[in-house]
Amino acid sequence: MSERKVDIIVQGDCIANMKKMDDQSVDLVFADPPYAMQLGGELVRPDNSRVDAVDDEWDQFDSVEAYDNFTEAWLREAKRVMKDNATLWVMGSYHNIFRVGKILQDLGFWVLNDVLWIKNNPMPNFKGTRFTNAHETLIWAAKSSKSKYTFNYEAMKTMNDDTQMRSDWYLPICSGGERLKDEKGEKLHSTQKPEALLYRVLLASSNKGDLVLDPFSGSGTTAAVAKKLGRHYIGLEQDAKYVKFSRERLDEIDPAADELLEVSSKKKEARIPFGQLLASGLLQPGTKLFDEKHKYEAVVRADGSLKTKDGKAGSIHKLGAELQNAPSCNGWKYWMVEQDGEKKSIDDLRSKVRDSIKVA
Repeated sequence: MSERKVDIIVQGDCIANMKKMDDQSVDLVFADPPYAMQLGGELVRPDNSRVDAVDDEWDQFDSVEAYDNFTEAWLREAKRVMKDNATLWVMGSYHNIFRVGKILQDLGFWVLNDVLWIKNNPMPNFKGTRFTNAHETLIWAAKSSKSKYTFNYEAMKTMNDDTQMRSDWYLPICSGGERLKDEKGEKLHSTQKPEALLYRVLLASSNKGDLVLDPFSGSGTTAAVAKKLGRHYIGLEQDAKYVKFSRERLDEIDPAADELLEVSSKKKEARIPFGQLLASGLLQPGTKLFDEKHKYEAVVRADGSLKTKDGKAGSIHKLGAELQNAPSCNGWKYWMVEQDGEKKSIDDLRSKVRDSIKVA
């Protein structure tokens, strides 16, 4: 794969195939490795019907040491093919995630977050001997502590109704029409992940045109979402049956129109100090600013600071925080001004300055 073939599902061992890939060629790795669940015997429901649990051959390991060696080997290759600013997501359950996390840190990855996928509709605990296992853990890590990684913060906030996206993601398991079926009408893959989960991962930590690697491609969910979002993908999968269905799945997908794939990102916007609104004539010394509920009022001073009637003074951020008795305040969102009989956010005025810079 040194000639950089992309948008492919490759059949074969993931470690062997990663060894064929170029150093620093991948922007994002998403890995859903075997969990080594080590189920003890058959699992049955109270009515004695058998539960179709994860007992596939690919999830079997002779020992904990064997699993650790496998984990270190694939993580080492994943790190080699990652660009310096790339990140890696790896998910698991209580069976394996703590071992994976330890090995990942030993290899020098820099952990950014752990995210809980909390399942709206988890499988019950049929034996009644433990809590119902209703979540899985995703570790998000940069290649190193010096990585200038991608995080589309504004896009995730927008996706979450203009509220910061938290690290607990409430999403249903893959079921219904999304669940792929084989020739016999049975579920294709025992651990198929929902597209909604991969949508968040890829939207948060990659950009249009980036290359996403999934070393354990399975039913091809990562590749499917990557294609929909205008990312390139390489999926590695050893099972020929999964490869066949994944390729058929991908053939049916049309990516979104190019212009729809741009995401919100204030980091790319020019930084505008508040004083520039004065310099550009959008505000004048003496202009009154107020909060949305008209509880507080302050006047703009010539240096760009604000002052209240009772003598409190500071920047738009510092004064806003002090008046609310809050640790911090986004003054651009907090303060408003009346112009031409209309209330406007000073953030709208900042946008006008940005637009004038773009035109110039």
